[in-house]
Amino acid sequence: MNKSTLMTTLRYLVSAFIVAVFVFPIAWFGLTSIKPTSAVFNKDKVVVFDFEPTFENYQVTVLGGKKADTASGSNLLMGTSGEGAYDGRSSIASSLIIAISSTFAATVISLFAAYALSRLSFRGSQGYMHWILSQRFLPPIAIIIPLVFIFRDLGLRDTHLGIIIAHTLINIPIALLILKSFFDDVPVEIDQAAMIDGATRFQCFYLVVVPMIKGGIAATAVLCFIFSWTEFLLSLFLTNSIRTIPVKITTFVTSTGSEWGYISALGTAAIIPGFIFILLVQNHLVRGLTMGAIKD
Repeated sequence: MNKSTLMTTLRYLVSAFIVAVFVFPIAWFGLTSIKPTSAVFNKDKVVVFDFEPTFENYQVTVLGGKKADTASGSNLLMGTSGEGAYDGRSSIASSLIIAISSTFAATVISLFAAYALSRLSFRGSQGYMHWILSQRFLPPIAIIIPLVFIFRDLGLRDTHLGIIIAHTLINIPIALLILKSFFDDVPVEIDQAAMIDGATRFQCFYLVVVPMIKGGIAATAVLCFIFSWTEFLLSLFLTNSIRTIPVKITTFVTSTGSEWGYISALGTAAIIPGFIFILLVQNHLVRGLTMGAIKD
């Protein structure tokens, strides 16, 4: 075996090891979601594959079944109690509404703002951009208390609209930064040529430049969706009755025990919408992530 072949083999082995390290927690999470309670809480050994798969955890958390109606429902002393305590359908619906709406709002607002910052020069534009970006540096926990009072006074607390606005605000800085970099990669001469041909500034923006950065828009939308879909703190403090998936999962952890089967089932189900969204925009996403990597 020559040196080149050895190095290639070594790179593949290292790459496979790194992938396995990152995939293992997700695979174990998914495996736990189809384990019966006896396999999850086996004190004698770690149960890997020697169990009979069951979809009871999904039946309760995703389809709204009752815990008492399942084979593992006899252990009613552990976890939460009450009608619909484990039903995650409303949480899935709320998370979808909030994530899709905030992603759309943040992307649209950032598109206009990023184009303006990329094409229109004004005094202090660089400092303004840094100020916008600095808003993302501040952790949500630092502003959560005043934010709760502001949303309460505005009547936005415990509403879908309130969480959508909050998620939009935290996504705009990073979306603006990403989209501006894509607009900067499009030569200004294209705008000038379009306006010489009679296009207005808005027509130049909407009909000429935006179609050229579809990949960047897709990449930005994916990031905004993931940030909103997995956000926990704002969703926890700004609502009482509305529970997104991350907040709902925490209710399965109580002083009497943690329902790992239900936690893993709802958590695994929560991965699917993001995965589908990425599949739908994967062609634009790959182009967006590689756009600007090579300079002429």
